Amino acid sequence: MSGHSHWATIRRKKESNDAKRGAVFTKLAREIVIAVREGGGGDPDSNIHLRMVLDKARSMGMPKGNIDRAIKRGTGEDKDAAEIIEMTYEGYGPNGVAILIDVMTDNRNRSVASLRHALSRSGGSLSNPGAVAWQFNRKGVVSVPSAVDFDKLFETAVEVGADDVVEGDDEDDHEVYTEDTELHAVSQGLQEAGIPVSSAELVMMPQNEVALEPKNAVQVLKLISSLEELDDVRRVFSNLEMTEEAVAAFAASME
Repeated sequence: MSGHSHWATIRRKKESNDAKRGAVFTKLAREIVIAVREGGGGDPDSNIHLRMVLDKARSMGMPKGNIDRAIKRGTGEDKDAAEIIEMTYEGYGPNGVAILIDVMTDNRNRSVASLRHALSRSGGSLSNPGAVAWQFNRKGVVSVPSAVDFDKLFETAVEVGADDVVEGDDEDDHEVYTEDTELHAVSQGLQEAGIPVSSAELVMMPQNEVALEPKNAVQVLKLISSLEELDDVRRVFSNLEMTEEAVAAFAASME
């Protein structure tokens, strides 16, 4: 799991850099819209999903006006806003690695064209629905700063219903894994116990991972990174084995 943790750290750093340029605010606005629509309204006190997205948006410096407009779009108060559609596309990357792509878009045709272009440029392709998804299970993951005592975190996480806890290091967060239906309860339980939470999200975990040589793994990681840079893409999952060597090689290639 250490490679997964390090990849998550790279993603967070990139999101932070994107936030400085304002590039991430479009995606955050769409996440807010979906959280309002699916979580039961625009009140973060009663909508836990919305509260988590708002915490993330504020931590990245998203202007209050942008946040308020996104909430109104989600509640339907903004009648002129285009509908946001949430979809998952399936495909394959280099070396036959399975890929799931979570998309939030107001233009399905634009999204599909962008995905096809990014995948074909890297030697991959989109596939039919169901061709890839069966290889993954939905899980919750809660990230906790590595400064938190691991023994305390482990004990508390088990008490509030976590399935597994993976220790981080000086650079990477601890990660608490949950059943998908228990994500919010575990995240809330940790916070109520005085343990800070960096993020809480649903992820697609591969049932079996594909091991590649670092140079081949870097090809896949570059594809994932390029897909996640697209405005309509929220998150990309794959069944690539995230070894420390592969992630380090990717980081070095981007310097």
